[in-house]
Amino acid sequence: MVRVSAGARIHFGFLNLSLARDRLYGGLGVGLDEPSVVVSAEPATDIQCHHPTAHEYAERAVDLLGVSGAHVVVERTLPRHAGLGSGTQLALAVLRAVAGATETDVSVRHLAPEMGRGGRSGIGVAAFERGGAILDAGHPTARFTTDRPEDGSWTVPAVAARHSVPDHWRFLLVVPDVDPGRNGAAEEASMRSVVERADPATSDRIAGIVTRRLLPSLADGSAERFGDAVESIGRLNGTWYADEQGGVYRPPVGALVSSLSESPAVYGSGQSSWGPTVYGVTDTSRVDEAIEAGRVALDAAGIEGTVTVARGRNHGANVE
Repeated sequence: MVRVSAGARIHFGFLNLSLARDRLYGGLGVGLDEPSVVVSAEPATDIQCHHPTAHEYAERAVDLLGVSGAHVVVERTLPRHAGLGSGTQLALAVLRAVAGATETDVSVRHLAPEMGRGGRSGIGVAAFERGGAILDAGHPTARFTTDRPEDGSWTVPAVAARHSVPDHWRFLLVVPDVDPGRNGAAEEASMRSVVERADPATSDRIAGIVTRRLLPSLADGSAERFGDAVESIGRLNGTWYADEQGGVYRPPVGALVSSLSESPAVYGSGQSSWGPTVYGVTDTSRVDEAIEAGRVALDAAGIEGTVTVARGRNHGANVE
């Protein structure tokens, strides 16, 4: 039996969504140690899996790897469509577990597109591979249209920059009990609409923040400056999505971010992917204050939810 465990990820936003620039997308994110997905697999003569989504991934994996089957068990999974990368981490964990159980060589990056992952953002695949704080290179705009291509017809965006997350950094996760983030056909339609209308000037502003604020903060290990930079990038991304999600942040994320911004323990906050997860950047010296700020934010918004703190994950999936 082979067991694979992979952590969640935060997606801070994209570098460019305008067709007027040379490269499209370009994700920015960070791997987390928790929450995590854990999948085990054993060789079998057919496909056995009681988890509906994982069963579909197991079918693809068995076909791609050319093996007879596998018994796949999902021991732990991430909340679906919450902005934590549940789909990609589950798909790749299943693929890696089936390959390990059947003693088959596999390149997760190479086969991720065949699993339907890594089409726009490469953050989930890169986090599965090595973790860390990641900036991916996006796609050449001339070869990537507003319509989602067929599975397997793209390559996962290359990692343009990666830094290990400093040991003293922490990431606050506030997950309100509200509807899940946009996904499936609704997400595809929204992304098409956003890309067709995106203001290229916003991309230029984001590029300046990345080069003058974000990358230097990673190089010198400043959680305060990193938090400020990713919050700014998130807000600019939100201007692209405002018509699709009802504001710079999807409701009620805006209220939660506004409340968190009042706490000196939270150096920057925003919406991960389509939400509803709200992240906050803090460090070991302010963890208790940051957790309290998260609880206050939920109470002020009149919403139930969970508040946790995670470390950055500086390695890829564990395979046992």
